[in-house]
Amino acid sequence: MPPHTIPNPLQHLEGALNQCAEVISAISANQADWPTPCADWSVQDLLHHLVVQDLPKFTIMARGTHIDPMASDATVGADWSTRFSDGAVLLMRAWATADLSTQVALPGGGEAPLRSRIGLQITEFTVHTWDLLKATGVPVILDPVLAEQSLAWSQRMLKLEHRGTDRGIGVEVRVPIASDSYTQLAGWFGRSPYFRAGPRAESFSQP
Repeated sequence: MPPHTIPNPLQHLEGALNQCAEVISAISANQADWPTPCADWSVQDLLHHLVVQDLPKFTIMARGTHIDPMASDATVGADWSTRFSDGAVLLMRAWATADLSTQVALPGGGEAPLRSRIGLQITEFTVHTWDLLKATGVPVILDPVLAEQSLAWSQRMLKLEHRGTDRGIGVEVRVPIASDSYTQLAGWFGRSPYFRAGPRAESFSQP
């Protein structure tokens, strides 16, 4: 599905943000150092990525402007739940006032409607919500529709050159064809479906 034809894109984005916020609010301080399915990232590293990097960057993108290369070097701190929720509100406000049909420049050249940037954001928050849930084991039920939409979008947009240890997307992990939508999405993004929550690196072991 072309990124500019995603049905109800802002509704999906709001759902992805709300879902991510619910998981983050359930994470306890003693889980900050636990490993995640993102190689070399702890729970706190991933929270920093979402709060300090993704939310401000995506808000700039929603305004149709370029990302500031001098991004903030602030840290996420301990009140990550409030900071994520506040940043999510600002992001949705930016999208609410945006003209989604405005043409914006693409990284590789050419132009596309502003709404084409929403698919990336839905997928980013949906994948990282799964990462946090798997890392911590918090009792939150994820919306399968968000995973299905993210998988459809990313299978169209994610190219081989986008994968690599320095890009946070590893080699695709093959999963059983009957797997649920989040397992399929995680495998597509190079995550192991056998990851287990816990404070030690041994949580990567398979059953």
